[in-house]
Amino acid sequence: MSKRKSKENSFSLGECIAQVHMILRARFCHYIPGKPFGVEAQYKNLMDLLKQTAVHGESNSVLIVGPRGAGKTMLLRSVLKELMEMKQVKENLLQVHLNGLLQTDDKIALKEVTRQLQLENVVGDKVFGSFAENLAFLLEALKKGNRSSSRPVLFILDEFDLFAHHRNQTLLYNLLDVAQSAQTPVAVVGLTCRLDVLELLEKRVKSRFSHRQIHLLNTFGFKEYVEIFQQQLTLPKEFPDGRFAQEWNQNIQMLALSQVAVSNPNIRLPDLLAASRLCTMDSKANVLHGLSVLELCLIIAMKHLNSIYEGEPFNFEMVYNEFQKFIQRRTHSIHNFEKPVVLKAFEHLHQLELIKPMDGTSTRAQKEYQLVKLLLDSSQIMDALQKYPHCPTEVQLWASSALE
Repeated sequence: MSKRKSKENSFSLGECIAQVHMILRARFCHYIPGKPFGVEAQYKNLMDLLKQTAVHGESNSVLIVGPRGAGKTMLLRSVLKELMEMKQVKENLLQVHLNGLLQTDDKIALKEVTRQLQLENVVGDKVFGSFAENLAFLLEALKKGNRSSSRPVLFILDEFDLFAHHRNQTLLYNLLDVAQSAQTPVAVVGLTCRLDVLELLEKRVKSRFSHRQIHLLNTFGFKEYVEIFQQQLTLPKEFPDGRFAQEWNQNIQMLALSQVAVSNPNIRLPDLLAASRLCTMDSKANVLHGLSVLELCLIIAMKHLNSIYEGEPFNFEMVYNEFQKFIQRRTHSIHNFEKPVVLKAFEHLHQLELIKPMDGTSTRAQKEYQLVKLLLDSSQIMDALQKYPHCPTEVQLWASSALE
């Protein structure tokens, strides 16, 4: 790409690139999209729920659950952005943002609630006997001039699971109790990475929770990821140099754009071939290339268990026993690791989302006995083994061998 000229404006290549940097930096670091891609159902669900509180004065509680990076905070912020554009909501809705990493006990949390609601002067030197009395007084102070109705309050609890470690879970109990009693329009929204978060709650707290959950899981395929990146990289129509923006937007439709640089301004045939290989790449199978030999052996053990039990779930003990059979029946260089080391490798596979716990499985059982399911099929494993760097021959033979 050489120096660009347009009838309306004249920009050098460097000026255009600087504009692109500014736009993309703002978009990635600060910009909140109208509606996040691929979570339309979750967006509508959360919007309807918060409208009930902000507009109709109905109390609610909900958990947004998903792994880190799944878009929980982005979803909530996007919904709030649209919600706050409504005049009635903007004038009345109050927001309180708490984080389990910061508000480590109820005293700190209550002080932060008071600060965010700007009620320090109202509280003054008053002394209360319990957390519930403190919270009730704060909510009472939010009533409108006619003292007949309270302003709706949205409590957002990030790292929700950490609040379960507070003494007697007092904060959670009182917030959910207020939401259930409907004395004050309150919405409690928790964000957490823990799929088992309900198991952490005391019985009295759980009974006051609505049990509404919005799940965000990384279920996008390669095509969806490409579409997301294309949307994020597209330059707006109002870009100063229209011709540059048009060529840029045409180029980002091609995966070969990643090869374009000042030193390589044109898309070449090898770039297209490399992009075509990306299109056929299996993202989950590709994760296998970065595993240790031990973790790879555990994947193969699970592959055999899938064949033996016809896709039924299994636990760590079953995987460990299968791995031990492999170690004991052959003479090879694979080290027989201690059981705790093997368990750590098994947990890492869980973190990588190559295995997942079965729904309804009790998380209070020992880790070794929790039922899980492998998220890879046999063909994905075998294809990955062919490309695994320096894969031991005996491991490949074990993966392809008939079950003994």
